[in-house]
Amino acid sequence: MATKLGILGRKLGMTRVFTEDGTVTAVTAVKAGPCPIVQIKDAEKDGYTALQVGFEDIPERLVNKPLKGHLAKAGKGLYRTLQEFRVDSLDGYELGQDLTVDMFKAGEVVKVTGTSKGKGFQGVMKRHHFSGLRDSHGAEKVHRSPGSIGNRTQPGRIFKNKRMPGHMGDRRVTIKNIEIFEILPEENVILVKGQVPGAKGGLVMIRKQD
Repeated sequence: MATKLGILGRKLGMTRVFTEDGTVTAVTAVKAGPCPIVQIKDAEKDGYTALQVGFEDIPERLVNKPLKGHLAKAGKGLYRTLQEFRVDSLDGYELGQDLTVDMFKAGEVVKVTGTSKGKGFQGVMKRHHFSGLRDSHGAEKVHRSPGSIGNRTQPGRIFKNKRMPGHMGDRRVTIKNIEIFEILPEENVILVKGQVPGAKGGLVMIRKQD
């Protein structure tokens, strides 16, 4: 199944908005696009149909020669981030065409992908929500430990995927069923209800959802 078309943006942060009846809604503001189409892939040549889009201008000194030649075909400039979206049909799309926030509408349900905040090395209580050991009766200095992780002679090893301390966060996260609260086309901003993955200023991808 083809990936739904989307747009790239930067998370501006969270705020709250008031409706006419006084209802307060928590929203996340994302400055998205415009994302020009820099490459069109078709089934005959590439084996599948897709659109590659660019986001955020980048100085020429930071772009190597092959990438310059690739982006020159669209004639729209040089971009820091390139993202490919698979589509069912290429009808209505052309090289250099800008994808903007107008492709969405208020009330539409989308899915948002971003990189979660990195927390570094964390223990099992923070990373996996363990309750920890007792605080009395001899459990000295081990209150936040995972407890026994061993097994019998057979199999005599720790199984893979055992919940243990380790690196937390800083991973690709997708949240589905996020409702668009409002579109601000003049500012290239999308307001979505609730929170989205990542820190303020993080790169996010907003895609259409069935």
